[in-house]
Amino acid sequence: METINNKTLEKLKYELVRDEIVSYETLEKAEELADVQNINIGQALISSGVIDEEKLLKFLETKLHIPYVNLEDYSPDVKCFNFISYSDARRYHIIPLFKIEEVLTVAMSDPLNLFAIDKIIETAECSIEPVIASESSISKKIDEYYKIADTVDDIILSDDTDKFDWTEELHNQDSGEERIQRVIRAILKQAIIENTHELNFEQVEDGLKVVFKQNGEITDKGIIPSVLNTPFVSKLKALSNLDPSVCEIPQLGKLCFKVDNTMLIASVSSFPTIMGERISLKIYKPPKTLDKILTDEKQRKILQKAAEKPGIILICGSPLSGKTHIIYSMLMNVDKKNKNVMTIESIAKYELQYVHQCELNENIGFNMDKALRFVEFQSPDLIYLEGIKTREAFEFLSELYYNDKTVITEFMANNMTDLRQKLAFEDFQSFKSLISCLVFIHTKDSIEVFDKETLQKYLA
Repeated sequence: METINNKTLEKLKYELVRDEIVSYETLEKAEELADVQNINIGQALISSGVIDEEKLLKFLETKLHIPYVNLEDYSPDVKCFNFISYSDARRYHIIPLFKIEEVLTVAMSDPLNLFAIDKIIETAECSIEPVIASESSISKKIDEYYKIADTVDDIILSDDTDKFDWTEELHNQDSGEERIQRVIRAILKQAIIENTHELNFEQVEDGLKVVFKQNGEITDKGIIPSVLNTPFVSKLKALSNLDPSVCEIPQLGKLCFKVDNTMLIASVSSFPTIMGERISLKIYKPPKTLDKILTDEKQRKILQKAAEKPGIILICGSPLSGKTHIIYSMLMNVDKKNKNVMTIESIAKYELQYVHQCELNENIGFNMDKALRFVEFQSPDLIYLEGIKTREAFEFLSELYYNDKTVITEFMANNMTDLRQKLAFEDFQSFKSLISCLVFIHTKDSIEVFDKETLQKYLA
């Protein structure tokens, strides 16, 4: 892990001792704390209560003769955000405030970071005038203002959608981030027009290949030129609340955008390869009510009855068949007034009223294993667990069943024969006997629902 540093405080830390603001022993302890927690020395001094943030900033203002600005009630000029990318703002704790002629005034928590200043001068192509501000206030403003700037314009589907081609946006004369925004919007629009739910962006020699995947078939949809690779990936990651400055480890985020005033959500996954990052995007449409998906009343009653008592409800189908969609519809249909309904998901696709949805976060060690070990303390009556794949996880599902829980999970199978072959493995024997209801999605218009008795005969 990269050590977080602050060159300004490193240079002036002994001035704190000479001015009797802190003792030398306190400074040493703060340095040890900073090293252990991977924070800078200023953060260590503030978090341990040795000095408050405003006093430290006033000290820096006096020593450096650089003005201190309280950003709490300050409104930066949004036009200046084009000069500093989201990734650079995050990396260097810097935010643009205003520009007068050829001088851009920026707020920095580390104004002696000459590398950061040189980088900004190079990208902004103007002179930089730094002022001092707290790290926390800068982070708050970055989240507030870059979030405003980082949105996908509403997508409107018109009558001439058959002729739409996203590559036409590559010839647009706009420059900078506005052009990138238009390209992202155009690609999403074409995916919606073609009813494609999975998009991949793959690094190749001459650029970034755009790939649509539908019904197991892969279709190349053109290439984003190499010159736009970096800004495109950075912008897409920023829109998805991923860190554009990190490319060595996988990340998972969420992208929200509107199509004809309907909010859609996409999960966005970045993964490092030897050619560069591969970005995978999966679009989820808003859930429908259960009666719109299962038109057969008998099938709905089987499913509703299974949700009212302990057992395991298994939703099966091929990739992108709509398993998540039907699970969300089920969760909308459950009586939540008398039940504690919870979910454990990599990404919460849509917010469900009165359902306690939980998102995993590998960055802080909150993975499926940890969630499974602690969720029972929350006393759920019905719980949706996403993507159960390991033997240990299946064993945990069995434990939930024996503790009188209703569990919903999904299982991938291309057809019923494939499902029978997979569940025939010895590891699934105990789990198979606990399935109280199975939903198999053949297509969006062909869904089968099996109760426990029928299923056990079929799988025997």
